[in-house]
Amino acid sequence: MDPLDALTEIAYLLERERSSRYKSKAFRSAADAIAGLDDAQLRDPGLRRRKGIGDSTFRVIQEALAGEVPAYLATLREKAGVVGPSALRAALRGDLHSHSEWSDGLTPIAAMVDAARRLGHEYLALTDHSPRLRVANGLSPERLREQLALVPGFAGDGFTLLSGIEVDILEDGALDQEDALLGELDVVVVSAHSLLRMERAPMTRRLVAAVSHPRTDVLGHVTGRLVEGSRGTRPPSEFDPRAVFEACAAHGVAVEINSRPERQDPPDDLLVIALEAGCLFSIDSDAHAPGQLSLLDYGAARAEAAGVPADRVVTTWPLERLRSWLGRKR
Repeated sequence: MDPLDALTEIAYLLERERSSRYKSKAFRSAADAIAGLDDAQLRDPGLRRRKGIGDSTFRVIQEALAGEVPAYLATLREKAGVVGPSALRAALRGDLHSHSEWSDGLTPIAAMVDAARRLGHEYLALTDHSPRLRVANGLSPERLREQLALVPGFAGDGFTLLSGIEVDILEDGALDQEDALLGELDVVVVSAHSLLRMERAPMTRRLVAAVSHPRTDVLGHVTGRLVEGSRGTRPPSEFDPRAVFEACAAHGVAVEINSRPERQDPPDDLLVIALEAGCLFSIDSDAHAPGQLSLLDYGAARAEAAGVPADRVVTTWPLERLRSWLGRKR
């Protein structure tokens, strides 16, 4: 197989399984290092001394040149498995929650866009973090304006990159970005990343205030829980789900079904309450690398099992209808 394809697929699968970011970046760096080289150059033993090529990536290149599926890739393919077929997954047209290296994502915007196109997405929202989340290199107003100017350059051939942000919900329910700047974006996802152990009543007020904000479109990973993965586990935040989801329904805000397996957020019991409250939903990947965009498989499977109707999932809507919703009167 083509060595460049092999390296790229390995990076993609490592990202999908949420492996160490250093592993996936090593294979992406190797792919960049050999781009444009012919077979003779790739077979040259001196290739091993090229910047970006290590022992593992060199072995993958040589195995691919020999006409083999590299052993490392074969192992990852076997581990990846396949989520059962989902009619709802087939209906998804895009994704409203993704990150690039502008905040805490692993790759440039272009790599995320290329992966979205390969998955057949019609649209992808770029939603890097807001300034308060310094650990995630959140975007200041100046950096966000700089990014906003670049977004239109990634559209074309039936694909649209939507401008956006995952804005932190502050302790009092205010949003961590200039209001006028939020108004310039296509998509505003609001999420709580701190003080997740607040008492039930103030957390309820905090979330209700955030979804009642006229700029809010999507309520991200509502409980903040972690159920598996390298970051360990974290219990869900405590709040009155009926009050929060009724506020979402009243303001036309979509409840995110976060597709990351370590989140599985909202939990199944809260999904039922959101359904009963009449909420819209957004099945999102919360991808921080290109390979994670395909995690939509998991979110769609959970939503389908919970009986979420496809027409109440905004990411099944064509772009024109989606834009109409995003531009709704608040």
